[in-house]
Amino acid sequence: MEFAELIKTPRVDGVVLHRPFMPTVEGTLCLTGHHLILSSRQDNTEELWLLHSNIDSIEKRFVGSLGTIIVKCKDLRVIQLDIPGMEECLNIANSIEALSTLDILSLMYPFFYRPMFEVIEDGWKSFLPQDAFKDLETMTDEWRLSEVNKDFSVCPSYPPLVAVPKDVDDDILRKVASFRHGGRFPVLSYYHKKNGMVMMRSGQPLTGTNGRRCKEDEKLINATLRPGKRGYIIDTRTINIAQQAKARGGGFESEANYPQWRRIHKAVERSNVLQESLIKLVEACNDQSHSMDRWLSKLEASNWQSHVKEILTTACLAAQCIDREGASVLVHGTEGADSTLQVTSLAQIILDPACRTIRGFQGLVEREWLQAGHPFQQRCAQSAYSNSKPRQEAPVFLLFLDCVWQILRQFPCSFEFSESFLVLVFEHSYASQFGTFLGNSTAERAKLSLPEKTVSLWSWVNRPQELERLTNPLYEANSLVIWPSVAPQSLLLWEGVFLRWNRSSKCLDEAYEEMVHIIEYNKELQNKVNSLRRQLAQLETEDPLLQTP
Repeated sequence: MEFAELIKTPRVDGVVLHRPFMPTVEGTLCLTGHHLILSSRQDNTEELWLLHSNIDSIEKRFVGSLGTIIVKCKDLRVIQLDIPGMEECLNIANSIEALSTLDILSLMYPFFYRPMFEVIEDGWKSFLPQDAFKDLETMTDEWRLSEVNKDFSVCPSYPPLVAVPKDVDDDILRKVASFRHGGRFPVLSYYHKKNGMVMMRSGQPLTGTNGRRCKEDEKLINATLRPGKRGYIIDTRTINIAQQAKARGGGFESEANYPQWRRIHKAVERSNVLQESLIKLVEACNDQSHSMDRWLSKLEASNWQSHVKEILTTACLAAQCIDREGASVLVHGTEGADSTLQVTSLAQIILDPACRTIRGFQGLVEREWLQAGHPFQQRCAQSAYSNSKPRQEAPVFLLFLDCVWQILRQFPCSFEFSESFLVLVFEHSYASQFGTFLGNSTAERAKLSLPEKTVSLWSWVNRPQELERLTNPLYEANSLVIWPSVAPQSLLLWEGVFLRWNRSSKCLDEAYEEMVHIIEYNKELQNKVNSLRRQLAQLETEDPLLQTP
């Protein structure tokens, strides 16, 4: 298929662009296979380059021969294009709709993008499982890296290499995979250096209504327990939902077969409910009525903050079991690729200071989301404005990023990265020139040859000038476990994502620049003090009479 077939009118002059908090621009609108571009001859005007994949939906309006297209983006931006001529407007609108809904992965922009920057580090090779395992080997010899899934036949959504207990061989893993949803047998998610406890994740056990049992599964998860110790299974479903899953062949671990494990059920919402929640939240944020009652009731009706609270509470529980109870943990829901990953990754943010650095967070996203098989292509196909009926779309990853922001806001000095970094990762998970978030699994990415044919987002982020922009000026390395408050009063709306196109950030930006200036000035003064102290110490050694009493 040629892109030209979908572009009836490639160029229109005299188009007026309206954008939030930016001056109106008149110029030439061009459509390419991947971008909507508006350029102007006016001085000091910023061109618009909008990826078609970033467009969630469009609306058309006509007044006489003047047409208007409202473009609603996946990053929650809304822009308006005033186009002279009804035919041109209709052609542009039809082309945008066709180009923005293409779901052939090999035609996506990352396959055509050529970086204008020098790739110093190949981000595709920065966070490989074998490298992460080398770090684990410096702490313990109780685990091994299994190649049981090297051809993706045991579990299509797992990577080729997974960390499992040393005493469990590959034949056992194959049997366990047939007993777990989607073949997602329990694998290592995190090793807690402080006390040697671990967190694992998996899919639900396929016990069914007959109470099917798998002794190999019991052996695998018991292999992670220390003698005389108990473990915790955190099921992200309510007991009722877990019971209902039995009728569909799923289920949960029974106390009789797993006596050393205590099962705890938490109510983390299913992915299909989250999409509706996001739509309602964005609708509330865009409400122009200025009615306080209406705003508060709409915000509450969205339930978004309740979802944030549920996930943070469950992550804190997992972290508490590991750090304070000295117990190992297994986390799963139904498939083990959505709420499970929210919990395991947030627990690591709480427990592991390395995950609170820029590079450590990239590694966390790679391990616990991309390599762990979160279906990004399905979940991020639509955002809050799409008119089509949701299929498998859900803001699972955005909700995780919101939870990270909540912790960052409560511990502003403990994170090396700033809010800007989280916003950047959110934007690229929905639409990007980079190949990092394409596909639903490592197997799909390998089949598409993404590491060879596209550039990684991390190659861009890890350049010195970009790192400087994304670094938190307040950061001071904190080696402690951090315990966020999950009280409703402590959880705020993430304005940096949900309100950034609704109100100007000028004052906040100015305040941020002033803060950076104060921090830099403070560093200068500190260096001067240290220099003067050294000079004084040197003078005192040279002249004993100058010594302070």
